Amino acid sequence: MIRYPVVPGHEVIGEVVEVGSEVTKFRAGDTVGVGYVVGCCRSCEPCNSNNEQYCNKKVFSYGDVYPNGQPTQGGFAAAMVVDQKFVVTIPDGMVLEQAAPLLCAGITVYSPLSHFGLKQSGLRGGILGLGGVGHMGVKIAKAMGHHVTVISSSDKKRTEVLDHLGADRYLVSSDPTQMQEAADSLDYIIDTVPVFHPLEPYLEMLKLDGKLIMMGAINTPLQFASPMVLLGRKTITGSFIGSVKETEEMLEFCKEKGLSSMIEVIKMDYINTAFERLEKNDVKYRFVVDVAGSNLSP
Repeated sequence: MIRYPVVPGHEVIGEVVEVGSEVTKFRAGDTVGVGYVVGCCRSCEPCNSNNEQYCNKKVFSYGDVYPNGQPTQGGFAAAMVVDQKFVVTIPDGMVLEQAAPLLCAGITVYSPLSHFGLKQSGLRGGILGLGGVGHMGVKIAKAMGHHVTVISSSDKKRTEVLDHLGADRYLVSSDPTQMQEAADSLDYIIDTVPVFHPLEPYLEMLKLDGKLIMMGAINTPLQFASPMVLLGRKTITGSFIGSVKETEEMLEFCKEKGLSSMIEVIKMDYINTAFERLEKNDVKYRFVVDVAGSNLSP
């Protein structure tokens, strides 16, 4: 539960200005990034296996509290203090404002593709929902050599998806003919939709051993008929951001492939307008706040 007042910001890139006496990974002047997790217990099974994002005592970068009672205060600030374990180096040559969303949206897609053995070329994947995470899903999957189908609720994004993001196929989920034609065609689907939706139409699209990977946080219980899973040995699974190790791998992958996120850079004084536009789904596909270039004086 978020504790207010809160300073948000969980995809943070900046320059190291000072290091503690025990810091060995970084030095002043380094360009670094911080994602959604800034603390963990360091002794549980997830922590000991480089899966600290699944630690039951993980600490989020904003709206949370460290074990000592101090609140975490995000990246929408002039400075941020973070344990070196949760800091990653931004590869040279990356455009910083485009790299920032990779620390959440990028790793959220990269982690399950890596963990579930879906990085090899030639796979056929689906991206359900085209927002901040979905558009990075298209880019990363294409860079891995996958045939990518985007599944959306309407036809309005077809040109953008095919001509600008480079997807191979666009399906409208409300068109039963299109959906039927795509049955048994996909090795996996990355489901980024954050509201209740039926799973059966997408389970039908999966091949034998296909995976439906859930990423949207939905509080309403989801339902499906078990034969949809049993008769194709299909899997419904989930994934949550990624580890620091995976984030470092993802950044190097994106540098090698020349990948970046599609963004709109804003200043702090535009925040309220940005939230209003988010409510209207009026952003492609991430707002990035230029904190250093904003006037933070009271």
